[in-house]
Amino acid sequence: MRVAAVGDTHFTPDSMGLLREHFGSLHERADVLLLAGDLTGHGTVEEASVLAREIEGLEIPMVAVLGNHDCHSDQQDRISALMEGAGVHVLEGESTVLAVGGESLGIGGVKGFVGGFTEGASWGEFGESQMRELIRHTRESAERLQTTLEDLTVDRRIALLHYAPVEATVKGEHPQMYPFLGSFLLAEAIDAAGADLVVHGHAHYGSEEGVTPGGIQVRNVAHTVIRRPYRVFEVGAGASVGAGGA
Repeated sequence: MRVAAVGDTHFTPDSMGLLREHFGSLHERADVLLLAGDLTGHGTVEEASVLAREIEGLEIPMVAVLGNHDCHSDQQDRISALMEGAGVHVLEGESTVLAVGGESLGIGGVKGFVGGFTEGASWGEFGESQMRELIRHTRESAERLQTTLEDLTVDRRIALLHYAPVEATVKGEHPQMYPFLGSFLLAEAIDAAGADLVVHGHAHYGSEEGVTPGGIQVRNVAHTVIRRPYRVFEVGAGASVGAGGA
């Protein structure tokens, strides 16, 4: 299975044409396109409309999660609707299944959230109501991800996130930013459910490769990290998570 992925495209009203020429022949290189959040710059309908026109009609299944930028203007429901109208399946605690080369590929997705990457040394669900609410949101997001992955009866599974599940793929960012870039709870959920690959974005200055404590490969596909329109991964029987790209 050939999985193309990119995150953090941060589309603005001036972004038309940024990706179309690269995506036009993508169906010849990959079986599915994953968009790992931060599709827009400031979460406006205007920005999302530009991206929708850019990707509409592509001859490849497209699956996305939203990111923090997509939520900035509180228009995430309208952004999701625009993406769906352009042929993108937007996930949040949900999954989709594709038939690829005689096998089934299941993709479970959540945006994820924050807290840090070391159990016992991360933010906890204690103290002020604001802190409890913040970590509760992360925990509930991880629980939804685990459930949706566990419910998939497929040959291959991919976890699609925006926030990072492991520290390795945020290295390169300032260490004081780590707690704001993801949570170990996401990795725990993925290891409990099982997956063949994890894809995320968000850490613009992070590192491309990591692994969960359970040994599942994690890839940061933020546009500034992969430095190309997308990265293609080979996933399947007899194939480790190998990477190619445009």
